[in-house]
Amino acid sequence: MILIQDIEHVELTGNILKNYRRKKRILNLLYHNDTLSATEIGKKIGVSVPTSISLLKELSDEALVETRGIGPSKGGRRPTVFGLKGDSIFVVSCELGRYTGKVGVYDGYNQLAAPVVKFRTDIDDEELIEKIYNEVAAIVREKRINPKSIYGVGIAMPGLVDETEGINHTIKAEKLQNVARRMRTKFKKLVYVNNDARMQAYGEFIFGAAKGHQNAIVVNWNWGLGLGMILDGKLYSGATGFAGEFSHVKFEDDGDLCICGKRGCLETVSSVYVLIRRAQEAIKKGTVSQLTVNFKGREDEITVEDIIQAARMGDEFSINLFGSVGSAVGKALANAIQLLNPDIIILGGIVSGAKQYVLNPIQQSIDTHCLEKISGDVQLVISENWEQSGLMGTTAMLFQKLFSNMYN
Repeated sequence: MILIQDIEHVELTGNILKNYRRKKRILNLLYHNDTLSATEIGKKIGVSVPTSISLLKELSDEALVETRGIGPSKGGRRPTVFGLKGDSIFVVSCELGRYTGKVGVYDGYNQLAAPVVKFRTDIDDEELIEKIYNEVAAIVREKRINPKSIYGVGIAMPGLVDETEGINHTIKAEKLQNVARRMRTKFKKLVYVNNDARMQAYGEFIFGAAKGHQNAIVVNWNWGLGLGMILDGKLYSGATGFAGEFSHVKFEDDGDLCICGKRGCLETVSSVYVLIRRAQEAIKKGTVSQLTVNFKGREDEITVEDIIQAARMGDEFSINLFGSVGSAVGKALANAIQLLNPDIIILGGIVSGAKQYVLNPIQQSIDTHCLEKISGDVQLVISENWEQSGLMGTTAMLFQKLFSNMYN
């Protein structure tokens, strides 16, 4: 079958074009509905049952669709139902953090073909695309996946990402900024590039805690603080595609220097780096804490997970540290609540692992700084699957692009 990456090289006319559109709609329906009968598909795409059966046969001959048994009866014979062939269509999803990347290969049922692979990299890594390619190649070899069955590659990454052009303007070297072009050159597949926080928000909206919520804020709390938004049931990117730079909201008039070059950004008072730095400084001063006992003389080894564990053990310094950064994030979220009026806020990222030690100060800060009429019904929750939400959001977006009708 001709799919998205081939379309610009092929002239489709008449019935060929019509059937191309119909078959892509069928694939999209099966992706979203798991299984459907020929009658159900015919009604949804506006064709007769014989035409529906004919299209399904063509997709079956192309090894994209298979029969999935017999469906429930609705008054007559129980119908044969169809679904995507499990090993027929795969996409590659990658998500970058500040210092690491992870990649997974997903089938048409959003299931991993192999465990997610993690590797060292960053957005400025000249070998980024090569590293992703090599990791995917290893998965393909190990799981004996037909490379021709991989139809799309997507990447979620920090920075000012132009989703339309696939350009990350935060990458320092201008020659590396066009990520989409670099990926297309290497993979020769459909390519999708977006900001990591937006893809995490989309993953939570489709599969996670934001499912069923029309107005949601998702915070990616790691070395920076990204913010993804679902507004009126749609992923919001802003006028130029750069919405959600929560890290660089002005928080202090005369604060510390941020990596963006400005002073007093929210990131300078609440990021992972701040948590670790403040813990290290306290240990060097001999502050009474389990962290001092465990890390005196080797402060460079401390991690956020260590601070979380100390808080769980009742360490007062660690609890107060999370209280301080939580209050700052809560104050910033109070502004977002009053501007956007969401019904749920979802926390993800490494720091969200502190759970009640950040939830409580965030909620108290929201209560202090936000009008109760606006904030009173807002749910504040921790994502149960934040480590996968960005990959899942990218996967869902890839399949949406892959199966979309390009000729509206």
